[in-house]
Amino acid sequence: MGKLVVLKFGEGSFEQGFAVTLEIGEERERATAEVTGKLPSFPEMPLYYSHWQSSYRQIGNRYRLHADKMQVTNVSMIQDCENASHILRDRFNTWLRAEEFRPLREKWLEKLSSTEEVRVILQTENSQLQLLPWHLWDLLERYPKAEIALSSPSYDRIQKPSTKNSLVNILAIVGNSQGIDTQADQALLQQCSNAEVSFLVEPQRQELTEHLWGKNWDILFFAGHSSSNKNGESGRIYLNKTDSLTIGELKYALKKAIENGLQLAIFNSCDGLGLARELADLQIPQMIVMREPVPDLVAKEFLKYFLEGYASGKSLYQAVRQARERLQGLEDKFPCATWLPIICQNPAQIAPTWDELRSTETKGEQNLALSIRHRLTTTLLSSLAITALVCGARLLGFLENPEIAAYDLMMRQRPAQGVDSRLLIITIDDDDLAIQRKNNEDLIGASISEKSLNKLLAKLNQYQPRAIGLDIYRDFKAKQPDLITRLQKTQNLIGVCKGSDVTANISGNQPPPEIPTTNLGFSDFIHDRDGVIRRHLLFMNQEVTSLCPAPFAFSLKLAFFYLRPSGIEPKFTPEGNLQLGKTIFENLKSRSGGYQNIDANGGQILLNYRSPKQIAEQVKLTQFLSSPINPSAIKDKIVLIGVVAKGDSPDTWPTPYGVPLDEQMPGVLVQAQMISQILSAVQDGRPLLRVWSLWAEVAWIWGWSLIGGVLAWRKLSLPWLGLAVIITSSVLYLVCSLLIVGAWVPFVPSALSLVATVGLLSIYTTIKARVVSRK
Repeated sequence: MGKLVVLKFGEGSFEQGFAVTLEIGEERERATAEVTGKLPSFPEMPLYYSHWQSSYRQIGNRYRLHADKMQVTNVSMIQDCENASHILRDRFNTWLRAEEFRPLREKWLEKLSSTEEVRVILQTENSQLQLLPWHLWDLLERYPKAEIALSSPSYDRIQKPSTKNSLVNILAIVGNSQGIDTQADQALLQQCSNAEVSFLVEPQRQELTEHLWGKNWDILFFAGHSSSNKNGESGRIYLNKTDSLTIGELKYALKKAIENGLQLAIFNSCDGLGLARELADLQIPQMIVMREPVPDLVAKEFLKYFLEGYASGKSLYQAVRQARERLQGLEDKFPCATWLPIICQNPAQIAPTWDELRSTETKGEQNLALSIRHRLTTTLLSSLAITALVCGARLLGFLENPEIAAYDLMMRQRPAQGVDSRLLIITIDDDDLAIQRKNNEDLIGASISEKSLNKLLAKLNQYQPRAIGLDIYRDFKAKQPDLITRLQKTQNLIGVCKGSDVTANISGNQPPPEIPTTNLGFSDFIHDRDGVIRRHLLFMNQEVTSLCPAPFAFSLKLAFFYLRPSGIEPKFTPEGNLQLGKTIFENLKSRSGGYQNIDANGGQILLNYRSPKQIAEQVKLTQFLSSPINPSAIKDKIVLIGVVAKGDSPDTWPTPYGVPLDEQMPGVLVQAQMISQILSAVQDGRPLLRVWSLWAEVAWIWGWSLIGGVLAWRKLSLPWLGLAVIITSSVLYLVCSLLIVGAWVPFVPSALSLVATVGLLSIYTTIKARVVSRK
């Protein structure tokens, strides 16, 4: 709905000044803002207009004046007219920028947006004020959807007929056309869609009167010669070569036509303000006239542009403004063509659209259409508001905790992927530690003695694993010469170290001195505020003072070794994402999925867990060292060595599968999850866990808000509405649970927007029903 602006001019004159009142409000509603001001005296203003008018009329461009007043075009006077128009425009805007008028200008700028459609009505009895080029007001020109109309301060509302014509009924009067071309006007009217045009060509007075009385007309159109008297109080149209009429001489016929539903009169002829003033006394709803003599080509082009816009669905005011402004292309030959068309309005009436002039439906169908349109608009606006509110709360981090909780729940409910046959995990549990101590093996602060480690590596190398991952910190030199040599010469052995973090006061751990730097990976885990591991850190730039020189994660380094025989080498995309084969590991950003402000340094992805328990085949250290080995269980596989013991300094981590200590996952199994994720994505095409773009997430949340609006439409009883919301939310949860195989889709914001929209619209519907019932 657009805005209505009314400028009311009180008693006054150009010698004394004018009191002015500005009213602003919504269309079809009472004004919500009002301010008073004054335009100071400016006795020269009518003289400036008179000077421009005189220079304009001297040009004589085949005007639609009375035939004996036509003149031959005098091109030499065009420049004088343009100069006079510039002077008039400058003086006019200087007057409107007066300090006494400033409060109205400021209120206008405060209350109106340049994107709104604005209907401006100028109410005054002063004919000289009406003549001024108000469309050139610099304030009005800032508003591309605003158009001004003239009005008398005295008006009455005319009751519209209860029934409408099935087609737009147009009575087209073609008067005396001597020296001008009215055939083009007739052709343009005949092209109007959903219209029935009746032509009266150079009619007699009685014939015109009979037609005005005889049918319910929607539009009265006149083309031909016309004029207004000098004071602009009355006008005259020329019916044929011998007869002319004033509006007063058609008073009763026109009054009857207005009572029968005449909505719009178009006088595509010269000097029509006198005609408009007389017609306004009959309370006609709308008129379009020409303020000055109009060249024949300008009249035809205006009609073409106006009908093109109006019949296609534009409002009357917008159609006039667009048609008027398109006349600018003719102003090299016809100066000030854009000044000529002007709307005259009965303020008590609303300008109808083309389709509103005719009946397209039964009353019941109209009410239904209005009801549906109203509900659609209400639902759309409500869902947009709820979506904006929810997304705003989400961006501020208010929904991060519940979103992560929902994410964990969905992860726990996913089916397990089964064991990864590319991995073998040799675990060191409490029994293994006890057996080593029982055998008097010195653990030297580690979980495996040098004797057992040497024996383990020797046995593993016999069966040719593709890579061996030692997930045990050894930041000290080995003592046994055999172990030192084996650590140095086992080319597929990957050791671990831990990077430092000055901000968290973490000093880090040095790598095993015997293992080459090229065979090192960092073991740093990225955990969320609640300590849970949901992200996988693939690579990072180590701090200058870090004890760990490894740029790649332990899991990623083992994956490199495994994939190398297949010809897959790591590379980075221009965006800084890691690429292995055809698989690109897109880095998380600080705002990703449910995360709203995480530290996204380094290359991080979401950790796509394979299984809550059995990730790969496991064998205990003691069992492996003392039992025969199946060669196929080791050859060309990644062998992980790590601690699962819970007694001595346990290496366990909270995961989506469990936060309590007895449900936490050992670090070596977390490493196995990470390695399996990389290999499965590259070799098996298993989807990586990704997040949608911000706008895709907003659209998804808005979509579920719209679904909530549809539920509220159904006007169900409260129990049934509650059941419908529960079922719909369950469907939403199921969809998000299915999609979490490869994408973290926002569930909590979507469910919240769904429920909020249902609640808001239900409350709105209830309140509206109560208001209606009281009427």
